[in-house]
Amino acid sequence: MKNLGKLFNILMIGLLLTGFSACNDDDPDPVVEPPVANEIVKVSGSITANTNWTADKQYLITGFVYVKSGATLTIAPGTIIKGDKDSKGALFIERGGKIMAVGTATQPIIFTSNQAAGQRKAGDWGGLVILGKAPVNKTPAVVEGEELTEFGGTEVADNSGELKYVRIEFAGIAYASNKEINSLTMGGVGSGTKIEYVQCSYGGDDSFEWFGGAVNAKHLISYRGLDDDFDTDNGFSGLVQYGLILRDPAIADQAGDSNGFESDNDANGTATLPQTTAKFANITVAMAAGEPDGKFASGARIRRNSAISIYNSVFTGSWPRSGVRVEAASLPNFTSGLLKLDGVHVALSGTQSNGAVEGLTTAQFATGAKNSVATIASLLLPDGYNSITAKPGVLPKAGSPLLTGGATLPAGFEATTYAGAFSTTDWTEGWANFDPQNADYTLKK
Repeated sequence: MKNLGKLFNILMIGLLLTGFSACNDDDPDPVVEPPVANEIVKVSGSITANTNWTADKQYLITGFVYVKSGATLTIAPGTIIKGDKDSKGALFIERGGKIMAVGTATQPIIFTSNQAAGQRKAGDWGGLVILGKAPVNKTPAVVEGEELTEFGGTEVADNSGELKYVRIEFAGIAYASNKEINSLTMGGVGSGTKIEYVQCSYGGDDSFEWFGGAVNAKHLISYRGLDDDFDTDNGFSGLVQYGLILRDPAIADQAGDSNGFESDNDANGTATLPQTTAKFANITVAMAAGEPDGKFASGARIRRNSAISIYNSVFTGSWPRSGVRVEAASLPNFTSGLLKLDGVHVALSGTQSNGAVEGLTTAQFATGAKNSVATIASLLLPDGYNSITAKPGVLPKAGSPLLTGGATLPAGFEATTYAGAFSTTDWTEGWANFDPQNADYTLKK
């Protein structure tokens, strides 16, 4: 009996000490409902320890959820994560934190709206934000929309984890007037991070935006977003290969203008280093049939001293202003050879107010590069290449000039001889979804 009494006292003291420690934690642990199988797990606050999310449950992000430095969030294949609309849920991976979201082609990881099928809209929740310690050209650099958490540093090869076979849908909710979080925001993300096979659909702002950093990416899909598809700023220097951009002509950003690519060195077009020098290869840009909203502008808008380069890519659609546009502040980067366009094919429909290529003369666009201004018919694109009512066709027809229209790519890219995102392999098969509005995301009991 005496031994039992001592044991009881020891247990009571342990419980008291545990409670005291929890009450004095300056960085509160996430508020998580009990992890019961086949239940929705509500998550809020901060994730401060290694955490696993599994496919036998769904997870509801409420408010701003932060994966703190030193913690890793691991998400299993097939897991569905929903963003709460009322609290404007968003997931932030802070500097020093990691996300390991590695799905498979048959079991992608899905970040999506918490609304029922048929009722989902762009901006139903915040989005996914990954922040690293790689260089940016802005100090302090804080997340747009949230305006609080800083990113960037001096570690070019910083590792924030991995995204593979991931879909991000209906993100981009406004936190204030014209202040949204993008579907996937990358701030100062280092080259040690891996990003492959990611689809952003129906975003309420940009689909992908890189603020500085050096992360590389492959196999990206931007589908029916609101603002820009690939937005690069503040010294981004990574390599991005294989991308599909497909726009709905009726959906454009009424607060500004919408472009396939939009690129700045910084907001003021200064020469601040590191300069935005990202390189893109094998990108297909398309717009569905129909009269484009007046807020659409160009397939690519390179401005404000940006020096991005685009290789082996094709621009189609009824972009009302131009196909590829190099503004005056970026033109010296082109003439010096820092900004390159090679293996770029522009074939537009409708009428462009400033031509297929803007800012460059036809001779400049063609000289020393495997570029062309063509007709859509001449490219022998697949049937339904710009469909938004069914899965788009992606593989060019036999004899298409795109199959041999590629230039030699710089070091770091996979060598290709074709232009556009596809040759003979449909890398969207299995994991991508071109009808997320009607997808069944109910929790299976």
